[in-house]
Amino acid sequence: MTFPYVYFWHRQGRKGQRCAVTARGKMNSIRVVFEDGFQMITSGNAIRRAVA
Repeated sequence: MTFPYVYFWHRQGRKGQRCAVTARGKMNSIRVVFEDGFQMITSGNAIRRAVA
């Protein structure tokens, strides 16, 4: 699995970690999975496209 996004908010100590979007819902909600397997539902505003 590739992780093309970086989590940008400081929630649960995850700021700066790479993640992948596995589902998109209504009202800009998304499910993300991190490299260590942790999953969470968050806002789409919380992620940014990773650079290189």
